[in-house]
Amino acid sequence: MSTDTARILQELEIVTGTLIPDADMTKLKIRYEEIVANYQVERKTLQSLENDLSDKITLYINAMRLEGQSELTLVGNERELLKFAEYVNKPAVQVNTPDIRSYLSTNPDWAAGTVARKLAVIKSFYRWCVDEEMLLRNPANKIRPPKQPKRLPKAITATELETLREACESLRDRALIEVMYSTGCRLSEVAGMKLTDIDWRQSSLSVVGKGNKERIVYLNEKAVYHLKKYLSEREYDENESEYLFTTSVRPYRKMASASIRTIICKISDRSNLNKHIHPHVLRHTFATLAMDNGIELGDLQQLMGHVNSSTTLRYATVSEERKHNAHKRFVQ
Repeated sequence: MSTDTARILQELEIVTGTLIPDADMTKLKIRYEEIVANYQVERKTLQSLENDLSDKITLYINAMRLEGQSELTLVGNERELLKFAEYVNKPAVQVNTPDIRSYLSTNPDWAAGTVARKLAVIKSFYRWCVDEEMLLRNPANKIRPPKQPKRLPKAITATELETLREACESLRDRALIEVMYSTGCRLSEVAGMKLTDIDWRQSSLSVVGKGNKERIVYLNEKAVYHLKKYLSEREYDENESEYLFTTSVRPYRKMASASIRTIICKISDRSNLNKHIHPHVLRHTFATLAMDNGIELGDLQQLMGHVNSSTTLRYATVSEERKHNAHKRFVQ
């Protein structure tokens, strides 16, 4: 019996044992040997196998798009997977656990969070391939993400928020700050807001978040006041743009996420707070100040659009002052 014949018999046993755990392997092995004896078995070389990894990545991304994943997430995941495919340069079925570990260790400057994110993308891709029965196993299953240092989400204080407000130079600047703080929305959610999504009577706003999931967020009195002032100055015309935040001159067009980020950073620079304040800091500030004011975790989870409650729990870290006040209030 040739080496290649012995190899294929061994692989058939492994596959059968995986798919049919209760099978009589002794009888099956005899039958396999009888069948294989009628053929000349020659194992393909790695070079002769079709390198289909990039094709499978395309299929995966298209499937995730149909399931409603955000385009921003899809673009990032596709870029990451194609970098991985270029590194291993193998057919999908030939990629093994050491290949993935080798890729994740190529850059010693990658932070633990970066490595964990790359691993999560690769795991999700191979999990999908197994679920779709394109592959029998997920080579990333045995790899555990690196331990990451626990860092509290960055936020600014209520006083610093007032300083940021004072640094606004235009009605649009102030409206952006107020809406982002009041709603706690992600940058992409703010960029996608439309005037028709607002219920002025309820001071609420419908937004579409991660996974194409819709939720209701709320505008406080300051946000309503400054948003109306901004829209009045803009002389809103639905035939020009349906979006809430637009370019500053006609013809009004939807503001890209990058443009909003630039505006927030410029406001931050003018405030002289000596902190790097970007849009997500306002989201963290919304959550942190809401926790300080006693919001229930379940309510905060719904307002922020978190699928997993453990994500919201990051904001539950209690300051020493809060603990002291709570002790005086509840422990008599």
